[in-house]
Amino acid sequence: QVQLVESGGGLVQAGGSLRLSCAASGRAFSTNAMGWFRQAPGKEREFVTGINWSGRSTYYADSVKGRFTISRDNAKNTVYLQMNSLKPEDTAVYYCAARSVTFYHTLANEYQYWGQGTQVTVSS
Repeated sequence: QVQLVESGGGLVQAGGSLRLSCAASGRAFSTNAMGWFRQAPGKEREFVTGINWSGRSTYYADSVKGRFTISRDNAKNTVYLQMNSLKPEDTAVYYCAARSVTFYHTLANEYQYWGQGTQVTVSS
């Protein structure tokens, strides 16, 4: 089992920045691929970004490419999401997810473990 706890969400003005953290506990974090997803009211959960077990490979949704950066610190069992140049359309609950294999995937149902989510609100 892997337990995930997100933090760092909040209210920010358009153009601002936030850094989300996801702390993992349980089985070996360093062998898990990790992903960030988000879900806005009335919309389906969507892939934001993923990172492989080593941190050497990442992938971003087109909507966040160039603005968001995912990273991980396996010594601290933590994955991060740095969000810059935030837009009102980035408003959503952001979820951290872990996959029981070493490489990320863009589909939510490929991830076995999920955090409780953290709210990000971007005002215009």
